[in-house]
Amino acid sequence: MVTLRALTLDDAPALTRIYSGASIRHTTGKPLTIDQAHDKIRTVLARAAETPRAQWSWGILHEDDLIGLISLRRRTPAMGTISYILREDSWGNGYAAHAAHHVVAVSFTTAGLNRLEAMHHPDNPASGRVLIKAGFTHIGTSDRQTDGGTTVPYEMYALQKGIPV
Repeated sequence: MVTLRALTLDDAPALTRIYSGASIRHTTGKPLTIDQAHDKIRTVLARAAETPRAQWSWGILHEDDLIGLISLRRRTPAMGTISYILREDSWGNGYAAHAAHHVVAVSFTTAGLNRLEAMHHPDNPASGRVLIKAGFTHIGTSDRQTDGGTTVPYEMYALQKGIPV
């Protein structure tokens, strides 16, 4: 269905298409420029070379088309967070859930984590469904400040290693 791979600088135009339109409604709300896409990829590549490694990021491909980005970040020695974004025209096909399953496997093996957490904006329930399909459990909300100073209750999810879904 989907595959994950490391990003390259040649992916910058595809990244600008991913970080645009409805896909960014609940993130920064601002489209990524080509220069920002190159900077983002350089940062991802630099983080991949760090020891110890604290972040993994992969492009999400459907066939040979880069449709999204998924990342794993180590927050403590045993706990990490995942985040993902898909290009709007690829929504609703199970691609994010499939990619999240891959990242869960890496988290509990290669990265050596015992717990994963994720959150999503309350106006983005589809992201919650992705997390549930990937084995996460809804655990509550966490208030986050917006740039405008308002508080938004983000939906929180967790997945513990070794606990069957």
